[in-house]
Amino acid sequence: MVRFAFCRFVVVTSLACALAQAAEKIDRHALVTRHNPHLTAVDPWAPLSVGNGEFCFTADVTGLQTFTDYYHAHGIATGTQARWSWHTNPNPNGYNLADANRPFTAYGKTLGYPTNDKSPAGQWLRENPHAMPLGQLGFVDEKGAALVLTDIANIDQTLDLWSGEIRSRFTWRGEAVEVSTLCNPTVDHIAVRIRSKAVANGALRVRLAFPRGHDIKTKNNPALDWSQPETHSTKVWPANGPKDFVPPVETDHERFERTRDDFNCSVELNTVGGVFSRPTAASPHALFIHGDLGVDTLKISVLYWNGRIQLDSFDWEKTRGQAAKYWEGFWQSGGAIDFAGSTDPRAAELERRVVLSQYLTAIQCAGDFPPSESGLTLSTWYQKHHTEMVWWHTAHFALWGRDPFLAKNLDWFTRALPVAREIAKGRDLRGARWPKMIGPDGRESPGGNPLIYWNQPHPIHLAELLYRNTPTPATLARYRELVQDTADCMASMLHWDETRQCYNLGPPLWIAQEIYDQSTSVNPCYELSYWSRGLQIAQQWRERLGLPRDPEWDKMINALAPLPQKDGKYVAIESHPDTWDNVASRHDHPSFLMAFGQLPGDGVDRAVMARTLDAVLKTWDWETKIWGWDYPMIAMTAARLGEPKQAVDVLLKSDGPNNSYTANGHNKQRDDLPVYLPGNGALLSAVAMMAAGWDGAPSYDAPGFPHDGTWIVRSEGLHPLP
Repeated sequence: MVRFAFCRFVVVTSLACALAQAAEKIDRHALVTRHNPHLTAVDPWAPLSVGNGEFCFTADVTGLQTFTDYYHAHGIATGTQARWSWHTNPNPNGYNLADANRPFTAYGKTLGYPTNDKSPAGQWLRENPHAMPLGQLGFVDEKGAALVLTDIANIDQTLDLWSGEIRSRFTWRGEAVEVSTLCNPTVDHIAVRIRSKAVANGALRVRLAFPRGHDIKTKNNPALDWSQPETHSTKVWPANGPKDFVPPVETDHERFERTRDDFNCSVELNTVGGVFSRPTAASPHALFIHGDLGVDTLKISVLYWNGRIQLDSFDWEKTRGQAAKYWEGFWQSGGAIDFAGSTDPRAAELERRVVLSQYLTAIQCAGDFPPSESGLTLSTWYQKHHTEMVWWHTAHFALWGRDPFLAKNLDWFTRALPVAREIAKGRDLRGARWPKMIGPDGRESPGGNPLIYWNQPHPIHLAELLYRNTPTPATLARYRELVQDTADCMASMLHWDETRQCYNLGPPLWIAQEIYDQSTSVNPCYELSYWSRGLQIAQQWRERLGLPRDPEWDKMINALAPLPQKDGKYVAIESHPDTWDNVASRHDHPSFLMAFGQLPGDGVDRAVMARTLDAVLKTWDWETKIWGWDYPMIAMTAARLGEPKQAVDVLLKSDGPNNSYTANGHNKQRDDLPVYLPGNGALLSAVAMMAAGWDGAPSYDAPGFPHDGTWIVRSEGLHPLP
């Protein structure tokens, strides 16, 4: 009896402790700061960045961009980029999209799609516009020469995530150097404080240099282009406007105008405790900064703008306070998840990836124009946005309760509706057809891009995520046209099959698994399910707006072609149902899993999907070509199927490519794609779903994580996925 009472006491007490722990708020400061990146040696795969969503500065171990070439050659390049900073080469031949057209015939009509990317027109249209990098800020010696990496020792560098400050300590030629690097949270402004006797005696200086651009003949991860200095200009801006170079004088404050063809931006440079030289004929795009003799502290402010707000004055301490306030507010708001106490040895690593992915996507994926796949760290695909990736880039913002970041991305789609409507009109479609590979003007790029379909429903799904968080008339009004025009185009992309009495999707189309013939592809599994989901959401929006349901859309929803399957498993596409017969068809994205992972499963048979997931895990070619976002996507499917152990195992799979995360949190892919933010965004979406659940999920906490005692999951502020 006494033994029973004691056992009951232990059980009740343990339960009470567990409930108390669950109710206790997460110590967010402890959670975040235990994952501050900390370096004690040069790691070219771990440069550290500060930014504000529209602008980003990436630094090496010196806190500046001193060893850019070394980092670019051996890991992740350092650089300064803004999402508004673009350049377009002259177009003397007047190339337009029609010049890259190829004919595609389907359903009794022939249309031209700009898929010829190998022609001169196609190549120019792909390469332009392209990102224009901003200034490179790095240390030089007293002669203006680059520092030698072997002269750097005693490295101690930390990115304080809670305050948004990079603190770098090292010795150079035996002298201690301390650098603090900050980014203003509201304007595109870098503030740096340097302390060292090497500054006081003039031995250590700083150079701000402006490249011509990137070497755009390299599509992914190009080097900075320092050639042809005569093709761009860096001019002092006096009261009456830009003028040619003035005699070299030293000053502590100056404004410069940067131009190259259609690119134009202003740069304002300020120093406290030092001065800098103006450009000269010998160095037309470089400014050299040195401290006042005998003063060991040098503060540098570099402000860029192109029609954006500029600072009234420079104050390093004020900038530091603004950054600290912003980042504390960021981490204290929105969602959080804590795995402390878990016995699974991978829990700490997953927590690290989650924390760092929140930071990286906040500084690189929250601009006025949706991000490229490498964000603002380096250039890939000329820094153009791939609209099929916008869900993986930004859906997590809504799931983590940071709706304004998603809204900024989605508002670009609203502003681009006129462009999308013109594309639809040119392809004999209604509504708004979203292009795929785009610059800020929305003009698509030649290649397979115009035949991608799965980008089309994304704006509807993302708008619905925002509405679920804020179900108000204002949300409906904000995205009303976006949802309705996107859905109207989706409906017009379907074709009635009289023989089968169903609606077909395609041809021509290029499915998410980009390996099938575009001219003959019809009825891909994932895209069919997404068409049903997108049209159903659009019908709900009509009802919320007091409008009748569109009868044509209902007919299409009810008569869509069935999701293709063979031998009891889903296949990628009906027209080429060889997924499980041909090993060559089992690489790239297993996109059919998204129909019951990212999406809730319109048209999905749960048992068939379970067999399909099992076949992917056992027989998919993980080595040939699989991407960082595939792992979280597959984990989401496993979670919905009630397989939380599989979900975690896939999410943290270590024996496949492209699922590693560097010390700074980046999802490395291959050598020419060292930064891949869709992987970070997908990770955040999957973890939010696994912790907060999904519509129809089991009612217990963290349904996507194992409940065998190995995972202790505490979360707050997360939203379930539909």
